[in-house]
Amino acid sequence: MSRAVDPDRVRVGMLGPMPHNSAGKSNGDAAWRAVSRVLRSTMGRLLDSLTAVLFPADCRVCGVPLSGFTLLPVCNTCWNDLPAQTGVLCTRCGESLAHSVALNSRSDQSEVLDLCRLCRAAAPPFEKAVAHGVYAGKLRALVHLLKYDGMEGLGRRLGALAAEQALAMGELPQDLLVVPVPLWRGKRRQRGFNQAELLARGAMAAMRARRPEMRVRLVAGALERRRATESQAGLSPHERRANVRGAFFAPKPVAVNGQDVLLIDDIYTTGATARACSQALRSAGARRVWVATIARAQREDARVGAAAVEDVEIPMEQDVALWDARGGGSTEH
Repeated sequence: MSRAVDPDRVRVGMLGPMPHNSAGKSNGDAAWRAVSRVLRSTMGRLLDSLTAVLFPADCRVCGVPLSGFTLLPVCNTCWNDLPAQTGVLCTRCGESLAHSVALNSRSDQSEVLDLCRLCRAAAPPFEKAVAHGVYAGKLRALVHLLKYDGMEGLGRRLGALAAEQALAMGELPQDLLVVPVPLWRGKRRQRGFNQAELLARGAMAAMRARRPEMRVRLVAGALERRRATESQAGLSPHERRANVRGAFFAPKPVAVNGQDVLLIDDIYTTGATARACSQALRSAGARRVWVATIARAQREDARVGAAAVEDVEIPMEQDVALWDARGGGSTEH
């Protein structure tokens, strides 16, 4: 007569009676789970190796071959080589003040070291602007992969960098609206996404994880562009300010009225967009606005850049004053 076979004994390859623990459960279950973990780990490594052979990919930043399959073709070395800004920065907008020390030896030297010339000429409508790093090298490449190559998955990880800088300010309130800089609807349809919104979602997720006591809420439609604007690339500071003057408005002021806002964008260059968006939010009733970006465009030679700014045909204080006069903060459609 054949003897019935215990399935637990077959699974773990045991010939003798199955041992039981004090709780009455078979130790075979634990052994099987251990074997399954090993198999899964081994199969995972084999799949990565097979994928690397059949579908070879290189890091889109440095070109080094990637060892396994990933939805974000960027190696860990590049992710770990995104240094934060260093040096003396303007306490309002984050402009490098390396050139200010050499300007002169006036009695208000401390003021020169605290604020850049533009912020002293016309205080921005935001409390403070911060950025993770200088818009150059690997950080610039990552922003381009997100913005122009459509790698939307980069938004969450890059947004976390902006969140770190925003939280480091130490002055953000517990209740905060996160607002991305909007794209013109034609550009949004063409690109298929708004990179600032992806960054804002990534920043919000990181802030909630780091500071669960904060009440952070994304309001993607808090701002709109009332008209298409020319690309800011290649424009002078005055041209940038004129380009975005009156371009932004808050379609539903009640959404931001009395609220503190964190404005998110990819790059801070001259601050024209940040100022215009902040002015629109403030005109709609926002209490305070902070700005956080992934990258900050700094002058390669601050002293040459400072001299160039002095040659702008319209002084900054006069240019900024036109925003309100021409409806830059209006909420009408």
